[in-house]
Amino acid sequence: MSLIYENSFWVFLVLTIIAGGGAAYMGGRSLALGWKPLSLLVIYMMIFGAGLRFIHFALFQDTLSSLYYYIIQTLIIIGFALLGYRMTRTSQMTEQYPWLYERTGPLTWRAKSN
Repeated sequence: MSLIYENSFWVFLVLTIIAGGGAAYMGGRSLALGWKPLSLLVIYMMIFGAGLRFIHFALFQDTLSSLYYYIIQTLIIIGFALLGYRMTRTSQMTEQYPWLYERTGPLTWRAKSN
């Protein structure tokens, strides 16, 4: 047992980071494209985290009711979802309103100065 994974590092890497993180990234991107609020992202990822915990339980005999590992996995996928959300929102703001905003990084923008 470790602080971030329960039984196998490889299961954690493939299932939580690669598959779950990728799906969470796309979920965050989808919410940003629909101009949904950030609070909705957290609610959706909490539900997705429960589903991810169930997959760990069903396929790899991890503990289903482990609150600690649920929180860890959910925080990780929330991070991926926030990354997708923010990258997409930055593109939206700078591409749809080029006269108002300019990109300052992959995750940030600012108002153009006159």
